[in-house]
Amino acid sequence: MNWDRIQGNWKQFKGNAQQQWGKLKGDELDMIAGKRDLLFSKIQEAYGITMEEAEAQLAEWEKRMQAIGTSSETTMQPAASR
Repeated sequence: MNWDRIQGNWKQFKGNAQQQWGKLKGDELDMIAGKRDLLFSKIQEAYGITMEEAEAQLAEWEKRMQAIGTSSETTMQPAASR
């Protein structure tokens, strides 16, 4: 799945992002509006993690969202915390 699909269906994916990164609030996720670079920076800022860790988390989440895109599921459990 390319990121355009996530951005275009952000209302669907926003809940999954909030499950994954609970420190991000609804208004922040609304402002992000599916923009990968904004989500990346908000994750890094909220969790105080490196760029590499933020990218790894985002890439892992993106892979899990592919499963949603190919099934009838609308939500998935967040990955286990490290």
